[in-house]
Amino acid sequence: MFRGLHTINLDTKGRLAIPTKYREPLSALCAAQLVATIDTEERCLLVYPVTEWEVIQAKIEALPSFNPAARRIQRLLLGHATDLEPDNNGRVLLPQYLREYAGLEKECVLVGQGKKLELWSKALWHSRREEYLEMVSQPEQLPEEMQSLSL
Repeated sequence: MFRGLHTINLDTKGRLAIPTKYREPLSALCAAQLVATIDTEERCLLVYPVTEWEVIQAKIEALPSFNPAARRIQRLLLGHATDLEPDNNGRVLLPQYLREYAGLEKECVLVGQGKKLELWSKALWHSRREEYLEMVSQPEQLPEEMQSLSL
């Protein structure tokens, strides 16, 4: 569902406008209700339609609570999960703690990832993208499954 890269701006109140091309599909899929949480491997945010998030949340909640690694993931992903409700102009308000985690300032990049979106600071995205391009240019860096993929 989510493809492409969109450069968007945060306003001074911490709101960002969901790209127009996503608004109607999101409205039909989940009444435009979104959930944002932190990415535990990168300094970006993961943004899910609430229907997709509920599936993930159930899986996270089902992890064994006596497993310390599982508890850490539960605390981070569920603890930071925040409902985002678009206003009449298609804008969502990102809480300060999520903006701080991802280093979001005025210029941001929304990256489509199929069933979810990633929200990056523009500067960090450009830096990481260059690193990713360098990594994928080295076949030994790719997972075996990717080496057999034909594009």
